[in-house]
Amino acid sequence: MASFKPSIPLTSDSAASVPSSRTSGEVHVIMGPMFAGKTTALLRRIKSEGNNGRNVAMIKSSKDTRYAIDSVVTHDGAKFPCWALPDLLSFRQNFGGEAYEKLDVIGIDEAQFFEDLYDFCCMAADHDGKTIIVAGLDGDYLRRSFGSVLEIIPLADTVTKLTARCELCGKRAFFTLRKTEETQTELIAGADVYMPVCRQHYVNGQVLMKAARTVVESHKFKSDTFPEVAAVV
Repeated sequence: MASFKPSIPLTSDSAASVPSSRTSGEVHVIMGPMFAGKTTALLRRIKSEGNNGRNVAMIKSSKDTRYAIDSVVTHDGAKFPCWALPDLLSFRQNFGGEAYEKLDVIGIDEAQFFEDLYDFCCMAADHDGKTIIVAGLDGDYLRRSFGSVLEIIPLADTVTKLTARCELCGKRAFFTLRKTEETQTELIAGADVYMPVCRQHYVNGQVLMKAARTVVESHKFKSDTFPEVAAVV
């Protein structure tokens, strides 16, 4: 690539304000509910970049051990080797400084689990000139912001929101419904716990799940109380 030569010579002051001659990086975000094909889209992009001669690497959260420890795996079984890490800012040290310098593209899967996502994207794209492709959930099962994925939208060159198919009616699904009683935000699981749903079935499903939890809690209360009553009698 030919270097840029300004028509007006830079003064020493203006030259000092330029942080680096390194090519600027990019940030691309792929988000949506579970089963929308986010990881598939990420792998497709990473493989395309690699086939075009660019050096690529993939990272996923070490929390996600559903299908493999050292690979990013789609729900239909496609795999790509990756670095499984607890945080992103340790990636450069683990990967090796010299090898990191040669990297062009970094893919991040299940990005909602990385608390340092924003800082890493700023560093890697703005200062290190890397192209970062991020895939993750935009919301949790309560349709609230999940992790830092939405925080990097202002950094992004492009944002792609994918949809799934509602498991109950086949319409476009924008949301993820949790089918179990657990209430913690981070609950890593698959189709046994989650299903993609449209707005109507998300609302209906939440009502049904709330009713089911009420029944379960009522039975639990009775089972805890009856022995005490029997003991008194």
